Amino acid sequence: MLSAGLIGSAAMGARQTFGLFVEPLSLGAGVSLTAVAFAIAVHNLAWGVAQPFAGAASDRYGPGPVVAAGAILLTGGLFLTAYASSALLLILGMGVLFGMGISCTSFGVVLTAVGKLARPEDRSAAMGLASAGGSVGQVLLIPFAQGISANWGVTAALIGLGLLTLVVAPLGYFLATRGRLDVASDADPHLPVRSAIAQAVGNDGYCLLTIGFFTCGFQLAFIATHLPTYLGLCGMPANSGAMALALIGLFNMVGSWGCGWLGGRFRQRNVLALVYLLRSAAIIAFFLAPKTDITVGLFAAIMGLLWLGTVPLTTGVIARIFGVRHLGTLFGMCFLSHQVGSFIGSWAGGIVLQQTGSYTAIWLATAAAGIVAAALHGSIRDKPATMALRA
Repeated sequence: MLSAGLIGSAAMGARQTFGLFVEPLSLGAGVSLTAVAFAIAVHNLAWGVAQPFAGAASDRYGPGPVVAAGAILLTGGLFLTAYASSALLLILGMGVLFGMGISCTSFGVVLTAVGKLARPEDRSAAMGLASAGGSVGQVLLIPFAQGISANWGVTAALIGLGLLTLVVAPLGYFLATRGRLDVASDADPHLPVRSAIAQAVGNDGYCLLTIGFFTCGFQLAFIATHLPTYLGLCGMPANSGAMALALIGLFNMVGSWGCGWLGGRFRQRNVLALVYLLRSAAIIAFFLAPKTDITVGLFAAIMGLLWLGTVPLTTGVIARIFGVRHLGTLFGMCFLSHQVGSFIGSWAGGIVLQQTGSYTAIWLATAAAGIVAAALHGSIRDKPATMALRA
């Protein structure tokens, strides 16, 4: 659990600082704000495309080598971003390399490893606790990055983050499933991975879960990338965006654990539907409210409670339906939808701002998407599937 929290803190904490660098990177590299937003969008898409492969590699070889490779990719991506002098280098560093690296050091590898080690009745709570531990990085690394950036510049901040991500390279070996791997919940523990994928694609509940997960990525990527800029347009102080992102990380520690705990006591699909409804309500209220330190703080706290709680719940639904034998692979496929949403959310925010001069349309879209996702999750059939297919 400690290793899972440290790996997640380094990877997700570094990722959550990107919103602080949108304008400075645009000025330093001599590219448009839209180009930086596109690089972040590519990072989300690269993460999603690489996640099924990283999950499958972890299922087969264990999380140790996968996490080590991911940490090296994260460091390389941050270093390249630090010295980027063009949009192409930004896209390669912040987009491709960092996206591939985080696929090896985040949910699809770390949380699924924890899920395999936990007993079925404790699985949701254990993954929620591991996710909460990973949120420590968001609380600590955002002010860390902002402080270095303010005193020594963006390049020094990115190098510092890169060195921190490299430190976690060996920790994946502590996530290896040395204990028992619970396959009792798998209807067929010997089912080949191709047959498991075919079974999942043909399952209505899995498809609805995958479609709904798109909304999570869309909402969070837009907020994480564009909230600092939005608050600046609203006349808020320059540090208000960093404080809001840090508050989101702080309350996400409670929210991730709480959602995991609730998922162990209530039907996870119903908890997911509630999370999406509450997100939409918070987004609408924040958009309509006057922007003050109090309203920004309240919005950040509420969103933090609802931020990454979807991940242990979604992973738990997949494990409930299909068992844990191919959990990394099946979660990775589902997570690709999440990252397509992240790609659109981060890039569309920049496009909408450039074309209209405001974020109004994208705020309304995030609220509407949450309502649709709640309806989809409420209709998921989450009974264990019969793994009838064979190679």
